[in-house]
Amino acid sequence: MHRSTRLDDIQPFHVMELLRRARELEAQGHDIIHMEVGEPDFPTPQPVIDAATRFIAGGDVHYTAGLGLPSLREAIARFYQDRFGADVAPERIIVTSGASGALMLALAATTEPGDEWLLPDPGYPSNRHLVRSFEGRARGLPVEATSRYQPTPAQVEAAWSGRCRGLMVATPSNPTGTLLDVDEIAALHAVVHARNGVLIVDEIYQGLSYGVEATTALAHPALNAADDVFVVNSFSKYFGMTGWRLGWLVAPAGIVRDIEKLAQHFFISPSTPAQHAALAAFRPETVEILEARRHAFGERRDTLLPALRSLGFTVATEPQGAFYIYADVSKLADDAEALAHRLIEEAGVAATPGLDFGHHLPRRHLRIAYTTRRERLLEAAERIARLRL
Repeated sequence: MHRSTRLDDIQPFHVMELLRRARELEAQGHDIIHMEVGEPDFPTPQPVIDAATRFIAGGDVHYTAGLGLPSLREAIARFYQDRFGADVAPERIIVTSGASGALMLALAATTEPGDEWLLPDPGYPSNRHLVRSFEGRARGLPVEATSRYQPTPAQVEAAWSGRCRGLMVATPSNPTGTLLDVDEIAALHAVVHARNGVLIVDEIYQGLSYGVEATTALAHPALNAADDVFVVNSFSKYFGMTGWRLGWLVAPAGIVRDIEKLAQHFFISPSTPAQHAALAAFRPETVEILEARRHAFGERRDTLLPALRSLGFTVATEPQGAFYIYADVSKLADDAEALAHRLIEEAGVAATPGLDFGHHLPRRHLRIAYTTRRERLLEAAERIARLRL
């Protein structure tokens, strides 16, 4: 059987090996504290469930338009206006099958074979593999704690080549939890725009921020009006709808029709029940639930950070968003992947090795998710302490 050569460049999620081992240990009766998976432990908010239940009970579960329900696109536009003061036309909003679907559409619409995309390293691993899937080439920009694990305009300018198609950034970031403010995004865009490139801003964790107000690139007039900026978002993280597989893309007006054609062929349409459920995500009673959960995530972060530092983990840049801590473990171990295996086998604590997030010093880092309750986070710290690393 002929295999596409691109498959040789697609790497597995290394954390899945750990997750498989965690499940094996649990089946044997061991208690595992899960801090490896980027999924909130809270259930879907009840108003969202109720909306889905009412819709499904009516039986009218058919395809929607490829761009999504008009009512949901309008609700997302109101969200941008009410929450961030950003005037985003509903016609620019494409509802997608998860944020991954939004990234696929943005890359498919802009990438030619051999095009290079600049991505922060460490960064979310699927991004570079999606670039490869559309015959592009991902180039990592090594980012350090000194720049809050975010690329700088000077770094992008220095790395830009004649083959570069664009830059992808994330705020808040996975795995580091750091943010870019709107002016910083605008400065990065200025470098990209001057070189006829494209900027994709991943705002999947928007809303999950602590000690700083959530914002969007679209709040900046120049970025909102630009014809070379795409913004990706999701109902998974802040809205707590991971398994519903629903996201959205805000695209320049001039390319929406082309993206609609791609969406029709890739997905036909997003999940109809998920879209009707998401209409309830912006209701005041839902937002009240979500804000209480954001507060709980902040408390979890403030619990885990000092606990890790007391154990010898180095966190040079504190996360301000998402629900991850990217910790340097070089004072404790020579190899973060080996340490991750030791933690799960000897302490029953699962964390993600840096190897999943790129090539820049991955064996010095673990990503530790505070997606479980505070009592379990403290218990995890106690178990690690008993190992005497």
